[in-house]
Formats: sequence, C-alpha cells, structure tokens
Amino acid sequence: MESIIDDTTLSTISLLEGRLLRIEHLLYGSSVPEWTVSAIRGLQDLEHRFSKLVQHIRVYGELLKLYKSNPTLFQPPPASQPPPELSLEALRAIVLSAASSYPATASTLTAISDTPVPDPAHSAGLVTLIPRMKGIEATQLAQAAEIAELRARSEAAVRQWYKHDVMGYSDFVAGVEGRLERVERAVRRVEKARDEI
Repeated sequence: MESIIDDTTLSTISLLEGRLLRIEHLLYGSSVPEWTVSAIRGLQDLEHRFSKLVQHIRVYGELLKLYKSNPTLFQPPPASQPPPELSLEALRAIVLSAASSYPATASTLTAISDTPVPDPAHSAGLVTLIPRMKGIEATQLAQAAEIAELRARSEAAVRQWYKHDVMGYSDFVAGVEGRLERVERAVRRVEKARDEI
C-alpha cells in the first residue's frame, strides 16, 4: 500500500516538474532538470521554482487568485449538459437567436457540395510549370545579385569622383582664394604705404 502511495507521489511530482519545465522552457529557454534528490526535496524545489515564477510574472499570480476564487471557471462543463449558470429561458433565447443562421449555413454547405471539382488537367498543367517557375526565380535572384553589385560599384565610383574630383577642385579653389587674399592684403599694404609717403 505504501509503495503505491510513493509511486503515485513520485509520478505526480514528475508530472508537475514536467509542466513547470515546459513553462520555464517557454519563458526562459531550455533548462536541464536536476532530479537526483529525494521526493520531498524535489517537491520543495518545485514549489520554490513555481513561487518564483508566480512572483516574476504578475499574470500567473492573478490567474491563481482567479482560480482559487472560481475553481469551476477553468473546468468547462460536459458538452451534454447546458451551463448551470444559465436559466432555461436564457438557453432558449440563445438557441432561438441562432435559429435564423441554420438555413443560411445549410444552403452554404449545399453550395459547397455542389461546387464542381476543377479539371485535373489544369492542375497537372500548373504542376508542369513548376520547373519553369523555379528557373524564373533563379533568374530573378541572379538579377537581384547583379543589381546589388552594380549598385555597390556605382556607389564606389560616385564616392571616388566626389573625393578626388569635387573635393580636389574644392581644395584647389580654396588654395587659389587663399593666395588671392594674401595678394590683395599685400597690394593694400603697398597702396597704404604709398599713400602715407
């Protein structure tokens, strides 16, 4: 008898740990289980990890509070029974409000069954075009690679033109303007010296 209880306890702990590991895996990535301790220690470890999970993720704590206050909320009633919180009149109103959609649904299902299946020759023709479409896709990929290469070469050419020609011409003009300013200053000094004499 005691062996059955121990087996049940260990299997329950193992299932709980499996669920917790799946949750941890979804949240944090993979984790390696360490199951070399006693069942009591394992259960304490599981409880500790679960409480850490509930503390770090607020939604889980709120779900647990909701479950403790309304345990039947998370267990749907059997499909053969109507929901116990609805009265017979409410159930009747739900069924009657959906009654108008039954003929529309039936006619839609009939229309679907009346739709002819396309000719297999057309499907076979599309299948024979697959190699051609793959060839076109390969051509498009090659063209995209070529366009990318041309774009990079164009950028390099424009960059080189800008650095060498435009910036070189700018440097040349700046040098000429600097020399011109120095010459103008020298001319002004000479003219000023003449005026003073």
